[in-house]
Amino acid sequence: MERRSDHVTKGVATAPQRSLFNALGMTKEELDRPLVGIVSSYNEIVPGHMNIDKIADAVKMGVAMAGGTPIMFPAIAVCDGIAMGHIGMKYSLVTRDLIADSTECMAMAHQFDALVMIPNCDKNVPGLLMAAARLNIPTIFVSGGPMLAGRVKGCKTSLSSMFEAVGSYAAGTMDIDDVDEYVSNACPTCGSCSGMYTANSMNCLTEALGMALKGNGTIPAVYSERLKLAKHAGMKVMELLEKNIRPRDIMTEDAFMNALTVDMALGCSTNSMLHLPAIAHEAGVDINLDIANEISARTPNLCHLAPAGHTYIEELNEAGGVYAVMNELDKKGLLKTDLITVTGKTVKENIEKVKNRNPEVIRPIDNPYSEVGGIAVLRGNLAPDSCVVKRSAVVPEMLVHEGPARVFDCEEDAIEAIRGGKIVAGDVVVIRYEGPKGGPGMREMLNPTSAIAGMGLGSTVALITDGRFSGASRGASIGHVSPEAAVGGPIALVREGDIIKIDINANTINLDISDEEMEARRAEWQPRQPKVTTGYLARYASLVTSANTGAILKNR
Repeated sequence: MERRSDHVTKGVATAPQRSLFNALGMTKEELDRPLVGIVSSYNEIVPGHMNIDKIADAVKMGVAMAGGTPIMFPAIAVCDGIAMGHIGMKYSLVTRDLIADSTECMAMAHQFDALVMIPNCDKNVPGLLMAAARLNIPTIFVSGGPMLAGRVKGCKTSLSSMFEAVGSYAAGTMDIDDVDEYVSNACPTCGSCSGMYTANSMNCLTEALGMALKGNGTIPAVYSERLKLAKHAGMKVMELLEKNIRPRDIMTEDAFMNALTVDMALGCSTNSMLHLPAIAHEAGVDINLDIANEISARTPNLCHLAPAGHTYIEELNEAGGVYAVMNELDKKGLLKTDLITVTGKTVKENIEKVKNRNPEVIRPIDNPYSEVGGIAVLRGNLAPDSCVVKRSAVVPEMLVHEGPARVFDCEEDAIEAIRGGKIVAGDVVVIRYEGPKGGPGMREMLNPTSAIAGMGLGSTVALITDGRFSGASRGASIGHVSPEAAVGGPIALVREGDIIKIDINANTINLDISDEEMEARRAEWQPRQPKVTTGYLARYASLVTSANTGAILKNR
């Protein structure tokens, strides 16, 4: 059978290419084997990626042991935590497409036979999944792994507590020594931050999609077990190549329905509602947010991991991980289990012997936290094309809320008002012109949500934005409002003091004004000048679509 790599390694016509492989120090024996691209996201600025060099070495060993020639090339990654709260956050979501595009370029230019993707953090995982679907050559994923939880004053904690400590300091309920204790202890190891934030959500969903081996989403970064997982991933990709099992054989429509179901059970980050549609789009599968609500309506929420609760990814791992959650879901027939996965086996074969070892971390299917899923999609005259909330992280008294709008046209102004004590119980904070086009880049609003929580307002104040939220946000944080303000969506028409009505149970969100008043305001509205007019962000803003379609880029 002809290999892709034959285009650069076989015959007289490839002699020039082989001379360049010779310059790399490669032997004839190596070129006679399949060439496997190892996509390493290692860098020295992201805590979730500082250990990926070791993961990559383990993957390379696995590939070599199974008869392949591993060749590493890089992928970029942004640390959302470091980028948070300043212009850097405009450059987070936009890297998802850079990662997909650059990986496509490297894989096609060098004609790799198969790929092992090694991501870990927020946009890095979906960006590489998009590339895998687009390239459709045998591929497996193994992440860098989650961080261990921190400990402050004898209690486990995580990055979300760190951000909330800043709000508590502003409120006068915490002094600088307390803040410094969090700084020193909230993030104790390498790895993706320890709660069910976006990075861990996407790594767990990679298992649910069938693109990674058991434990990929949950084995801590510092455990030697992760190195063994990486070696097995390297060996397994050679089996995928031999059997010609490709990403689109795995990432079918049914596989995405499984991923959405697991998403609801785990209580994943709302960012999954951006990333799953974008990945599906590359795989030729259409996911709309109405499907997400249908799945949420029949899927119990089984996990309350931080920030929704006080358990962490390490405890999910100890309880049996993603496969144990899937096994619980399968007891009520909520998954398609005859689907092929990167294990070479079906979903049913993967999960049938996995036990739930801690019913407090993974609730049994007949004793869930709630009968409906962890994410809700809302619609109404304020968000006719939808918006998204992590329902499992909302306190019961905020599931239905009505209050006056406090309107801000950027994140910075909202944070200043919150920390300045200008937001009071009952308010609905509206942050607009932060969407995919308007931001541009759809910044995460972890700073304002954490400030609200830190100020003691988490159970009385809602926040609505056409931007998005970190998985570390909790409370009535409603994002992805579509259409966004920059294109004249209704969120652009909200005025200070307008009453906003939110009913998460009923999946509705409405501005309490008449249709006539809405139309009058629409007639007065004028588009704003773009915030950024040069460079990559300007190009991105000209091509990006709405959040409700996954913020994918338009094809010209």
